[in-house]
Amino acid sequence: MDNNRIEGAVRQAKGSIKEAAGKITGNVQMQAEGRAEKIAGQLQGKYGQTNDAFSRSLK
Repeated sequence: MDNNRIEGAVRQAKGSIKEAAGKITGNVQMQAEGRAEKIAGQLQGKYGQTNDAFSRSLK
């Protein structure tokens, strides 16, 4: 399993927590940062999946 998949999942979780904290406190900037981090984590996870698939196809 590619490390990007794991790191992406962690990043998504951190982003979700930050977004929720922003909603609870009414901090729009924190909410937006959390959403951005969550999306970045999703992209990183997809990159890891693609990398895994490519590696498997070479074997």
